[in-house]
Amino acid sequence: MFLDRAIIDVTGGHGGNGCLSFRREKYVPKGGPDGGDGGRGGDVFLVVDPRYATLRDFRYKRSFRGERGGNGQGRNKTGLSGVDLEIPVPRGTVVHDAETDDVLADLTRVGQRYLVAQGGFGGRGNARFATSVNRAPRRVEEGKPGGERRIRLELKLIADVGLVGFPNAGKSTMLSRVTEARPKIGDYPFTTLSPNLGVVNLSDDRSFVIADIPGILEGAHEGKGLGLQFLRHVERTRLLLFLIDVTTEDAAAEFTTLREELRLHGRGLVDRPYLVVLTKADLVPDAAVPASLAGRNDVRVISAVSGAGVDPLLDEVYGLVASLRKADADAGVDDGFDAFDAFDEPNVG
Repeated sequence: MFLDRAIIDVTGGHGGNGCLSFRREKYVPKGGPDGGDGGRGGDVFLVVDPRYATLRDFRYKRSFRGERGGNGQGRNKTGLSGVDLEIPVPRGTVVHDAETDDVLADLTRVGQRYLVAQGGFGGRGNARFATSVNRAPRRVEEGKPGGERRIRLELKLIADVGLVGFPNAGKSTMLSRVTEARPKIGDYPFTTLSPNLGVVNLSDDRSFVIADIPGILEGAHEGKGLGLQFLRHVERTRLLLFLIDVTTEDAAAEFTTLREELRLHGRGLVDRPYLVVLTKADLVPDAAVPASLAGRNDVRVISAVSGAGVDPLLDEVYGLVASLRKADADAGVDDGFDAFDAFDEPNVG
C-alpha cells in the first residue's frame, strides 16, 4: 500500500529527577549534600532514510517518545541522558504542524535530520542548592517533560520527469518500457492508483528518475478523483511529459484540459518545461500528429508497446533534464534532485 500522508504525535523524553543525598563516609558523620542532577531526556528527530519510499510504516504506529533521562545519584553523579529517537522517513517528506498547518521542514536530502521534539531538562540535585546559610538543603527538582507536538507528514515524490495524462493514456506502459519498475498495467482506466518511480538508464552512465502519476481528471485541482493527492507528486519534477492517446478524438482539447488543471493547482506547474507525447502509435496504421496539434514543435509520437520513437524521446528528455540540472546548479538551487543513489529501481506502488 502506498501511503503519502500521516499524522503522528511526538514527545521528547522526560528529564530525570534530581537526587537528594548527603555525603556519608567514615569519620564524616555529617557530610554535605552530594545529590546529582537528573539526565536530559532524549530528543526526537526525523531522518531521511533511502530505504523508505512511502509513509506506510506510520499506518499503525503513530506515537513516538524519546527515552527518559536517568535520575541523579549520590556522590554528585548526574543521571544518564536519554537516547535520542530517530524516526526514518522517505526523501521528499514535508513536515507540517498539524494544529497550525505551518510547514516546519522539507526533507529532500538523504541523511537530513530535523529536530521535531526536544527532550526535557533534568532536575537539579540537592547539591545545587547548598549555600552558606543552608548547608544541608533537602530541596531537589523533578525532571522537566519533553516537548510535545502533533505533526502531519506529507510525501512529495522527487523525480526529474513526471508523466501526466488522463486515465489509460499509457503512462504505466511507458514506465515499464523504459525502467525496471513494474506498475500494474491494464486496458481500462484507473489501473494505476498510486504513484510509481523508476530510473531510466541510458548509455554512458546517463540516467534520470521518472514518476508515473495516476490519471488526472478534469477538476483534479479541486480533489476530483483524488486529484490533489496525485498532483502534489509532480511539484518536484523538472520536466513534464503530457501523455495523450493518439486515438483520442481531440488531442488538443485534452492537452489544454491537462494544462489548465496544473495551472489551477498552482505551485508553478504550468510554467514547468514539457513535451507532448502521443502514445499508442501501434494502434493506428499511420501514426501522424493529429491535425489539432499539427505545426507544434513540442509534440512527439511513440509506441511504448512496439518501442517506436521511444529511444529518441529518451535521449531528448535526458538532454533537457541535464540542461535543467545545470541551470539549477548554476543558480545555487538546493532542490534534492541529485541524490540518485537513493533510488535502486524503486517501485513505490
